[in-house]
Amino acid sequence: MRWVTRLGLAIAAATFVLPAMAQSWPTKPVRIVVPFGPGGPADVYARVIGQELTEVFKRQFVIDNKPGAGAVIGTDVVAKAAPDGYTLLMMSNTHTTNETLLSNKPYTLMKDLTPVAPVNSSDLVMVVHPSVPAKTLQEFIALAKKDPGKLSYASSGPGTPYHMAGELFKAMSGTDILHVPHKSSGEARNDVLGGHVQMMFDAVTTMKGSVEAGHVRALGTTGDKRSTILPDVPTVAEAGVPGYEATIWLGIMAPAGTPKEIVDRLNAEIGKAVAKPGIRDAWAKQGAVPMTMTPDAFGAFLQKDIEKWRKVVEVSGAKVQ
Repeated sequence: MRWVTRLGLAIAAATFVLPAMAQSWPTKPVRIVVPFGPGGPADVYARVIGQELTEVFKRQFVIDNKPGAGAVIGTDVVAKAAPDGYTLLMMSNTHTTNETLLSNKPYTLMKDLTPVAPVNSSDLVMVVHPSVPAKTLQEFIALAKKDPGKLSYASSGPGTPYHMAGELFKAMSGTDILHVPHKSSGEARNDVLGGHVQMMFDAVTTMKGSVEAGHVRALGTTGDKRSTILPDVPTVAEAGVPGYEATIWLGIMAPAGTPKEIVDRLNAEIGKAVAKPGIRDAWAKQGAVPMTMTPDAFGAFLQKDIEKWRKVVEVSGAKVQ
């Protein structure tokens, strides 16, 4: 019966090793992969979280931008990484949308990654280049219906909140507007600011300055009530598309199999970070609202969001171009 004894000792050893590893973690730098380009909300807020975690754990939390393929490239890197707590993913509702929109991606979100913690949420704002003759949302809709397919809108790629906000708008307003995907929100934003693409749904946190400077014209925000940082801009729902709502939220995930002790420690510290008055107040001025949930609650949130965007993809007829 020696093998039974050895097996029992092995199981017992494993039981004690994992908590010990979690207690000593991290002993080296931790990488936070951002599957989007520099300058967008995911990149900006990943750096805030990374700095907070660096100070708490006394190890560097390094931001690694890996954009492309609607966030698939960077996400796959994390999905295939060792589940040891040294590789994390900054994700968004791009990921929950992609579960329906991209059937051939090399990973399944809730199977190959594990929820850690949400970060924040914010509204989007629909903006047009000043050369567009529409001064209101109703005028823009009329213009789009007059010349179907002539107007275009920019996004940071298939499945991103910017893309889905545009597709939902098209479906609910009965318009035909050309989708022009980009590799990053920064590239999409620059094309709208330069007048190469007429319209974009962008995060209020990054487009507010351009709206106030007159570089773009805001036609509507996408929350269920007016944005606190763009209070003079009506919501899309009140401006002409009743029932319209679309937001962007961010969160952290890790490779499936990451020790629960590490996930719980990260969840606790991220929760403390986003609750800090300094961070909360700074984000409020940018139009971002902190989010806190346990890993299990965040997992339930993700499942619900996957179902929400499945319905939106089906209703809108959105496709990857």
